[in-house]
Amino acid sequence: MIEISDIRTQLETARQKGILEFEQTDSPQTLYEKRTKYLGKKGEVKAVLRGLGALSPEERPQIGQLANEVADALEAAYQNRLAQLKSSESELRLTKDEVDITLPGTWTRRGAYHPLMRTQYEIEELFYSMGYDIAEGPEIESDYYNFEALNFPPDHPARDMQDTFFTKSGHVLRTHTSPVQIHYMETHKPPLRMIAPGRVYRCDSDITHSPMFTQIEGLVVDKNITFCDLKGTLEFLIHKFFSPDTITRFRPSYFPFTEPSAEVDIAVTDSSGHVTGWLEVLGCGMVNPAVFEAVGYDPERFTGFAFGLGIERFAMLKYGIRDIRLFYENDIRMLKQFR
Repeated sequence: MIEISDIRTQLETARQKGILEFEQTDSPQTLYEKRTKYLGKKGEVKAVLRGLGALSPEERPQIGQLANEVADALEAAYQNRLAQLKSSESELRLTKDEVDITLPGTWTRRGAYHPLMRTQYEIEELFYSMGYDIAEGPEIESDYYNFEALNFPPDHPARDMQDTFFTKSGHVLRTHTSPVQIHYMETHKPPLRMIAPGRVYRCDSDITHSPMFTQIEGLVVDKNITFCDLKGTLEFLIHKFFSPDTITRFRPSYFPFTEPSAEVDIAVTDSSGHVTGWLEVLGCGMVNPAVFEAVGYDPERFTGFAFGLGIERFAMLKYGIRDIRLFYENDIRMLKQFR
């Protein structure tokens, strides 16, 4: 028959042994295993309590109370030792990870914006500062938005000016970002000012042309907008982007979606400042009334101007890059020059 004194002895022994083993443990994992040994479901304290059935009803509460005290003492000892071990680990980690500030720093290669992105952001920031919205649109367009709404009827000879990629469904890879202007006008009422940057696609490839390139097109619509407003805006753009001394000229041209239309050239000068030639940089014109009618604007009330430029051409002129293919080859030797 089990005596109550024997159970008391077993519990006290478990308390003393457990606390001693906790204090001698050197790792949190081992400490947890020791805790399970004494306080787990199959631990020593639970094993002693299984003998309570042999005690009298008067003795059981006494042993139950003692068992709770032993369990609390072991849990407190476990938590105390665990805190000590974690503190030691933290101090050891700080010692190992200590940085010698007298050593030279680790060198890392500094990145940079791609020259095309640098050019695009510079132009966007310029127009944004003048109150223009920046709009985007799909790169796969319907024939209506890419051509017809811009006054390109199906048999219009001007379509031959833009060699186009067609899909089997009859859609096209947009040849310019002008369709974004149509989408924008369909959802906005005048007055409005916006630019539309994005990739465009044409069947053309040489050192100055790419099947894929980047454009920024702009549109302003309001009452009493004139060609003078267009000229002043584009001269401001060119003088800000290139140089205040850049000489420009507006040369008559033709686009179905503008009337009148013009090409903008910048002068090539020699060391003495004499003009030796001209370079075309963008196209522009007053919005054709047929375009306004396509979006439900009244051409008797509103006028506007539009323009379009190739970001690659602006970047090539500004940074002296002669081959457009360099922009797409990801040659680090070229790109690192723009850090």
